[in-house]
Amino acid sequence: MEWKTIRIETDGHVATVSLHRPHRHNAWTGRMHADFRAAMAELEQRDDVRAVVVTGTPPAFCVGGDSDALAQHAERGGYDTGLPPEPAAPGVNRRPEYDDDFAWMFGFRTPIIAAVNGAAAGIGLALALFCDLRFAAATAKLTTAAPKLGLPAEYGMSWVLPRLVGVTRANDLLLSGRVVTAADTESWGLWNQVLPDGEGALAAAVDYAELLASSTGPNAVSVTKAQIYRDLHRHDSAASVAESKELLDVAMRTAEYREGIAALREKRAPEF
Repeated sequence: MEWKTIRIETDGHVATVSLHRPHRHNAWTGRMHADFRAAMAELEQRDDVRAVVVTGTPPAFCVGGDSDALAQHAERGGYDTGLPPEPAAPGVNRRPEYDDDFAWMFGFRTPIIAAVNGAAAGIGLALALFCDLRFAAATAKLTTAAPKLGLPAEYGMSWVLPRLVGVTRANDLLLSGRVVTAADTESWGLWNQVLPDGEGALAAAVDYAELLASSTGPNAVSVTKAQIYRDLHRHDSAASVAESKELLDVAMRTAEYREGIAALREKRAPEF
């Protein structure tokens, strides 16, 4: 399927989704939002896709909401997501806690890896924060943007950012909206790796995705991702241990587990 504001490339078991409005530095619109959800819903149903990389068509990742759309909100006197009445609903492991924009990414079947190859502002930064892993260009400029527009923290950044970098640093970015770079924040725990430039960030993200796709059991990764976000929300260590034992019992009946054990004993790479 073709989308106006999204581009998809698949290489082996890795799909790369590019936000594609380069003439506007990939500024976010309702159409892009709908296209992104539809593209991700389609990829989630493909058994051959084991990891998804999200990036932007150079030179930016996503500079936030399109200024024309933001002006229309002011004229309208209220916020409009621009989504159709029944947008695509990715997230096969969706729970009530994930049932909204970007939060559904926690319930997505495969890992989602952000390659922040350039500026990421506002909703663009939120998108990166809700990914499972993040690789960034050192020079990529980042800002929550909202307070400088007279707006509160948007799209769950007040929930996700403190969990990634701690409350003190999250307060700094959320309250000031100041511009920082990925290099400035390299030690904050926000990034899996910071690379010299956008091409390097994308290459590192794709390499990591290919590592997952080639060396790990796809069901094991999917189940583990679901465990991580359930545990992030429930704060119950005993329940986590009990569930993990139940999941181990189920996994040990699968062909994926049998292949993993066979590969271990035969001292070879597994063929998942």
